[in-house]
Amino acid sequence: MTNSSNKVLYVGVTNSLKRRIAEHTDGRGSAFTSKYDCHKLVYYEVFPNIEQAIAREKQLKHFKRAWKEDLINGFNPGWEDLGVSIIANPNVV
Repeated sequence: MTNSSNKVLYVGVTNSLKRRIAEHTDGRGSAFTSKYDCHKLVYYEVFPNIEQAIAREKQLKHFKRAWKEDLINGFNPGWEDLGVSIIANPNVV
């Protein structure tokens, strides 16, 4: 997640991407995302189990910002808000 100016990056894990996007958008996300207005989803990954997701979250949190930006640029070059299409998609939980 990031804010509208793309100055802040937040990495988290959830078992329901759609629910978590809604929480961040409504200001009910973590204290960090509320403080920095992180409501824009610019990157995500899907894993078959929570253990793998948590391991990847820990890995990403240790990467420098430049590496995270490269990851986002490869996945979403325009840093568009992917949450809009995920919330609208009835097939996403």
